[in-house]
Amino acid sequence: MPASVMQMFADQAQMPPAPGDIIEGTVLSLDRARLYVDLPPFGTGVIYGREYMNAREVIKRTNVGDKISAKVISTNTKDGYIELSLKEARQAAAWAEAEDMVKNKTMLELTVKEANKGGLIMEWQGIAGFLPASQLKAEHYPRVADGDKDRILDELRKLVGTKLPVSIIGAQPKEGKLIFSEKGADDKEKKELIANYAVGDAVAGEVTGMVDFGVFVKLEEGLEGLVHISEIDWGLVDDPRHFFKVGDKVRVKIIDIKDGKVSLSVKALKENPWEAAKGRYNKGDKVEGVVIKFNKHGALASIEEGIAGLVHVSEFGSEEKLRAALELGKRYPFTISLFEPKDMRMALNFGEKKN
Repeated sequence: MPASVMQMFADQAQMPPAPGDIIEGTVLSLDRARLYVDLPPFGTGVIYGREYMNAREVIKRTNVGDKISAKVISTNTKDGYIELSLKEARQAAAWAEAEDMVKNKTMLELTVKEANKGGLIMEWQGIAGFLPASQLKAEHYPRVADGDKDRILDELRKLVGTKLPVSIIGAQPKEGKLIFSEKGADDKEKKELIANYAVGDAVAGEVTGMVDFGVFVKLEEGLEGLVHISEIDWGLVDDPRHFFKVGDKVRVKIIDIKDGKVSLSVKALKENPWEAAKGRYNKGDKVEGVVIKFNKHGALASIEEGIAGLVHVSEFGSEEKLRAALELGKRYPFTISLFEPKDMRMALNFGEKKN
């Protein structure tokens, strides 16, 4: 039994029990679907009715003289007994153990019971828990080309019935929630593979999968890294699938190695266009740009490959007026009102520079 639960018993040893307390006693007898527990100096406890039915499988294996822990339901039954719950006490001990396992990063091997569009359902100590898809290892992550949620669910369902090495990363007793992660289950072999690489290395890899937030690249058998969408190109990247397909050979730079995860960059091996643009543009310059995206702040216009600036919605008075004046994919004259290549920032005014 976890030390935290034992401490609860010690702290309550000289205090009268109250509803919700976990208390320890000795089994006195079993009589007509009732289990009596000796709780000196406070009297006798009883487990009966619904609580007896809930714990009947445990009670079958319980004998007179056994020490058990139970949760106090009521201290004043009509017969003068202290009503107890064996099942709730076991759950309290399980939650205490789960909290210890979060701290100690204890590994478990659990069977996937169900799948939904967000992840997998697993069970530990009779408590159902959730493993979010984002906490799956790269090899188990559902890589669906178009991001279709039904197809993602189909991929996740393939894991039902399989055993996965996981750790508990969240235990919330009041909400009855356990959160699992497979990412903490990096095996020794993977760690040995990662040890062969260092931040700053430029390496060759193969694209093995694409998701909305980036591209998975295999560096060697048993080791993959992720190129986040922000590290694919210096220009705007709305969808990684427009840049790569599965099987593509690609050179990447390792930009981070942390907690068994390798972060990669494609754009870090390309010249930063903002550096090259330093001497070509200045505040007040008249330029032409192509509108490449609308967002809540206004429109993004590209004046050359990888160099885009914001045309703020306030210049037009409303989003409707902005979209009436500027069309996606069309070229327009602008004036640079802000140019900070060091921070890769540029702002544009529509048409002539305003005084």
